[in-house]
Amino acid sequence: MRKTTKILLLTAALAACAAAAVLASGAPLTSHPVAPAALGQPSSSSELEAVIDRPGRMRVETIVAADWEVPLDGLLNLEHPRAQAAGLQDRSEKIQIYFHVLRHPTQGTFIVDSGVERAVKSAPERSAIRGVVARFMQLDAMQVHTDTASWLATLKAPLQGVLLTHLHLDHVSGMPDIPKGTPIYAGPGETQERDLLHFAVRPTIDRALAGHAPIQEWRFVADPDGRLPAVVDVFGDRELFAISVPGHTRGSTAFVARTTEGAVLMTGDASHTDWGWQHGVEPGSYSRDRSASARSLASLKALAERHPHMRILLGHQPLAGTPPPSKQAKG
Repeated sequence: MRKTTKILLLTAALAACAAAAVLASGAPLTSHPVAPAALGQPSSSSELEAVIDRPGRMRVETIVAADWEVPLDGLLNLEHPRAQAAGLQDRSEKIQIYFHVLRHPTQGTFIVDSGVERAVKSAPERSAIRGVVARFMQLDAMQVHTDTASWLATLKAPLQGVLLTHLHLDHVSGMPDIPKGTPIYAGPGETQERDLLHFAVRPTIDRALAGHAPIQEWRFVADPDGRLPAVVDVFGDRELFAISVPGHTRGSTAFVARTTEGAVLMTGDASHTDWGWQHGVEPGSYSRDRSASARSLASLKALAERHPHMRILLGHQPLAGTPPPSKQAKG
């Protein structure tokens, strides 16, 4: 065999190995740029808990963007001993898509997560979520109540920011309706978590985020008290706290707001369901790291137990015994 041919074969083999290594490691969730957050300062669980039982100045409203159904296996770890003892099996589970409206007396209006894009129903062929991904997600079965564009039309002042609990499609699907230039915040490493599935969903997430400013990553540092993974005081006035809750995704984030009616915990997908929260069972196959997910859920549960008057807003279902969220947009 000629030397040139051997070199070409060796080069091809090395290229194939490199390609296989890239494929095996998966793709990042999105190619959208990131930057350090200009908002927020590192805090601690002790600083949070020193004020959590005192009413604050904020107001929180939860909007039901849509009703939907997904497999229970993704929402709950059905292999958990408590799930098995309860005889839970995979089935279609009713859930809701939420976004939470946060109103601060001086900082303005923010939302946690982004709701559902208007085009999902009005022009599905132009929606960020379309084609094979839309069919796989069975978006045709989603019942939209308040799309993000319709809610934005009720605002009397510009939206000041979007605080994403994480970047899964059901949490960023409303981003095409968000005005370009609106600041966007998420947990560190959220965009760069690698998975084979991301080869399929990354183009969709990139479309949802297209034209927006870089995602600003919270400047989390380890909680010096060790009760929570990490805490950021979002406005520096102890009214809103971001809490790192890795597991469902690398950068998953929960929030605690001190409202005029008391503290409100927004878990994000650290806990999807009422049953999962009540029984301390972490999410299932939708989570990247179930062990970390279980630890994050346990830390939020412990926080709630230390502060039993705090209202709990779960990722995709209302907590039993609490007022149902609104399906109507309010100004």
